[in-house]
Amino acid sequence: MEVKIGVQHAPREIVLESGQSAEEVERAVGDALAGKAQLLSLTDEKGRKILVPADRLAYVEIGEATERRVGFGVL
Repeated sequence: MEVKIGVQHAPREIVLESGQSAEEVERAVGDALAGKAQLLSLTDEKGRKILVPADRLAYVEIGEATERRVGFGVL
């Protein structure tokens, strides 16, 4: 699923494809905003970890799960 993270005072947003479920991402964002964690920590599909300070979060957009398309045909 695609996750977009807006960071305060940064001109670009962070976009990543996450293997985590929407509920897991939402729980991580909620914990960061509630002060339970100082960092928002998410892992992308390639296993890279993205860390964003909780006090710098502007917004988080959680997209729908996308299916991988293979080939050139239209289905």
